Amino acid sequence: MDTTLRHKGAQQRAKVGDRNAVTEAIEVQLKKGVLALCVLALLSKADSYAYEIASKLAKDIDMGEGTIYPLMRRMQSDGQVETYLVESQSGPPRKYYRLTEAGRASFTAQKTEWAAFVSAVENILGAAA
Repeated sequence: MDTTLRHKGAQQRAKVGDRNAVTEAIEVQLKKGVLALCVLALLSKADSYAYEIASKLAKDIDMGEGTIYPLMRRMQSDGQVETYLVESQSGPPRKYYRLTEAGRASFTAQKTEWAAFVSAVENILGAAA
């Protein structure tokens, strides 16, 4: 057998095997892309501490806690959220997050953009079916 043909066969098998890795990478990027919107949505309902936000997101969209804390710091430095401390019965005070006016405006704008994006993707997927 020609080595070129063997190489092409190996490439074909690798592509099929990589499909799961590619799908997983796309899923991770999609989740990361919408994570800030999800945090804004949760905080639009009620103030919360980071662990509570992380637990909710881990349960609902399978995002790890390690992703939330850097995002919360960035959102605070961007002026979308602010913090305050609340005494805790079971340990040190908890740092709660709440939306700022800029955070509320950002949430409204992002929610509108997300709805338009989802609608466009659904139209494309429906046309492809």
